[in-house]
Amino acid sequence: MSLRMMRIATAAAVLSLFAAPVFAEDIVFTLNNATTTDVMEFYASPTSADDWEDDILGADILGAGQSAEVTIQGDRGCDYDLRAVFADETEVTDSLNLCETSDYTIVDE
Repeated sequence: MSLRMMRIATAAAVLSLFAAPVFAEDIVFTLNNATTTDVMEFYASPTSADDWEDDILGADILGAGQSAEVTIQGDRGCDYDLRAVFADETEVTDSLNLCETSDYTIVDE
């Protein structure tokens, strides 16, 4: 390949990086309940949020020893505050970079 063709190919590659559309990526992870109590509610809110967002489980529960796949839609960063509320009304909170993990396990304290 001639030097001129290499320069054109390099320029085209660089320009394509800037022309590529930006897609908001969902965060997907497996939520594991390694406790002996059912999780009735689970929240994941960006650390920048002032309030907890909607309960991810909705009407479902995550039984003791069970796992479920969780999807947080849209690109709102990676750092999240997490909150699990158990059937006995106790709760656990945590903070985590969800982009760096494929699963999160709730354990008995």
